[in-house]
Amino acid sequence: MDQPTFQIKTEEETNNRGVYFIEPLPEGYGNTLGNSIRRVLLTSLSGAAITTVKLSSVKHQFTTLEGMGEDVVEFVLNLKKVRAKYTGDKPVRLSLSKKGPGKVMAGDIECPAGVEIVNKDIVLANLSEGKAKIEAEMTVESGVGYSMADERKSGVIGVIPIDALFSPVTRVNYKVEATRVGRMTNFDRLIMEINTDGSVKPLEALREAAKILQVYYQQIVNPVVPSASVPASTSATTYSSDQEILKMTVDELDLPIRIANALRKAGIETVADLMSTPRAEIAKTKNLGEKSLKVIELSLKDKGIELPS
Repeated sequence: MDQPTFQIKTEEETNNRGVYFIEPLPEGYGNTLGNSIRRVLLTSLSGAAITTVKLSSVKHQFTTLEGMGEDVVEFVLNLKKVRAKYTGDKPVRLSLSKKGPGKVMAGDIECPAGVEIVNKDIVLANLSEGKAKIEAEMTVESGVGYSMADERKSGVIGVIPIDALFSPVTRVNYKVEATRVGRMTNFDRLIMEINTDGSVKPLEALREAAKILQVYYQQIVNPVVPSASVPASTSATTYSSDQEILKMTVDELDLPIRIANALRKAGIETVADLMSTPRAEIAKTKNLGEKSLKVIELSLKDKGIELPS
């Protein structure tokens, strides 16, 4: 089999749109590559999205915020348009604090290191008076494809899950034209037009899609046989369940907001962090005490876990 010698030529390129010529390809390979790459670009590339929001003094989304022109449902819909650049594995917390009057923009969202809002000019809400104020906490996660809000229902009052579109590719078109090599005219030119949300460059997206296909094709050429699965025992199930509980955030423990905020400010984000922190140190945390410690203990006991002494 001859080694392919086609090249990728950039015809047009911006931060979120690119047109590329892939040529010369043997006859028929234009559609073969174009269709497979297009499908992978639209479904399999990882990206980031806002998955939950919690507004101060708001218990559910079917309400309004004093001084804000939009209701909470409209605000959440606007948040769905915000595109973020983030490649980490764990959810990251963002914050928003803005006083009126004026527009609340996506650029007003405060992000930690490693997270960047791409479309900062999106209008999230309009504050109509000087006393109007909006305070919110959001969660950004990385993922693939589309995730329904129902998949992330939380028992914490005020936390609103959001439908999340993780894919950074917004549109892909391809077409195949005839091209020539010397006197030979039976070659294909594949033209790929790729549009992204700006969190990834079009050429990077094209290469990432090719890498994903390469992994799948490699499994056909050199199959990796998975090891025999071990029957799940009761202890294994219990261990898995415990691990899931340890990954829970302090917000998911149904703690009072004051206690959850104090824990986060002390660097205690998850149940695992709680279990590894001495009781005396938790009790000495600012805005906490013995009464707060008992509330935390009761919440952990509901999950089947006891705080170490």
